Amino acid sequence: MLDALRTEASACTRCRLHEGRTQVVFGNGHPDADLMFVGEAPGFHEDQQGIPFVGQAGKLLDRLLEGIGLTRADVYVANVLKCRPPGNRDPMPDEIEQCEPYLFRQIELIRPKVVATLGNFATKLLSGKPTGITRVHGIEQETTIGGSRVLLYPIYHPAAALYTPAMLKVLEEDFARIPALMELEVGVPVSLSAAVAEPEPEPEPVAVQLGLF
Repeated sequence: MLDALRTEASACTRCRLHEGRTQVVFGNGHPDADLMFVGEAPGFHEDQQGIPFVGQAGKLLDRLLEGIGLTRADVYVANVLKCRPPGNRDPMPDEIEQCEPYLFRQIELIRPKVVATLGNFATKLLSGKPTGITRVHGIEQETTIGGSRVLLYPIYHPAAALYTPAMLKVLEEDFARIPALMELEVGVPVSLSAAVAEPEPEPEPVAVQLGLF
């Protein structure tokens, strides 16, 4: 079923982005992964290779995964958009609207326990809330996506640490909680954040201020 969806997406012409793409970047990884990452959109290298997160942010994602004992083969990685926006600009609302059915269907087919959203666009889309990543990163929330209950876990996009090196520590701390989240039973009212006061918001990373993700 996932392969059929990939084939359908590969010929997609729903929005303007198909005009400039090299290829559709559908997603890759374990088709039955318990952990799924959702980023924003393909960049130059992803558009060339057809695989998400293969540039510098992808290399950092690999390092962060290694830090919690996982590899790309253990997880599934996708983006909100399947085609690269020109010049890596932000996704437009109509582009998200046309492309989001592919993402929701991916989640429905993979049925992950934890969906980690990387950055603002994925977090706002899948949470259905306008709250930015600075305020909600590292705080899991149970929700229904694709007909299944999942733990949505917002995290800064790895690109944040490329623009603001001090953000690497925040990313490492948020990643460190993932193994414990994957052990939680969705539907049971237990939260690792329940006894932790809401953290003070960090200053917006430079990349956020510039609207880079």
